[in-house]
Amino acid sequence: MAELHHLLADRWSPRSFVGTHTMSEDEVDSLLDAARWAPSAADSQPCRFVVGHRDDETHKRIFANLAPADQRWAGRAAVLIVAARLRFGRTDAALPYADYDLGQAVAHLTVQAMALGLHVRQVVDIDAAGLRADLDLPDDMTPRTVTAVGMVGDPAQLPADLRDREVRLRRRRPLAELLLGRDRARLAEPDPQVGAARGEDRADWFRARLPQFMMIT
Repeated sequence: MAELHHLLADRWSPRSFVGTHTMSEDEVDSLLDAARWAPSAADSQPCRFVVGHRDDETHKRIFANLAPADQRWAGRAAVLIVAARLRFGRTDAALPYADYDLGQAVAHLTVQAMALGLHVRQVVDIDAAGLRADLDLPDDMTPRTVTAVGMVGDPAQLPADLRDREVRLRRRRPLAELLLGRDRARLAEPDPQVGAARGEDRADWFRARLPQFMMIT
């Protein structure tokens, strides 16, 4: 199999963001520009975003509408980005593919973040009604996710249960489980190069990049 591009192969979703790292407006704009150029059904472009920088009022309002489990780590992210989609298009027609478009836009944003040396974690357990009210969003706009962006830091800062999950090897289903139809037989015997796991053990990842944190086991 052809090698996966490193921006995709190295992508993962950390929680251990550096709590002092900040992002410039130019960096944030480049993420949004990547989202802007994602494919869009009938060029409807239904995606909208709200950006909060750590410690500003918008960040605080977004943070307040996350589930308690995600509030344990999300406050350290440099930015929190609400990803929302319009319910109706330019002619007041419904936009049946808006969620699909929004997913593609956030995926493009994620790859651009990786290109900048940053990482992203997406959060779906949000209070959409609370976000709409607290951010004064129009009624025809539906928040779907919050995207945390920042620089990866010391996993030792996390609670013990999250720290253990942070350093685990990232896994995915084998390709044979994803492919349907006659070509599935071709992958019935998994290629050793295409296993369910990809990348190095996360503990090794941290040791290589943060050698001062050798206590990670």
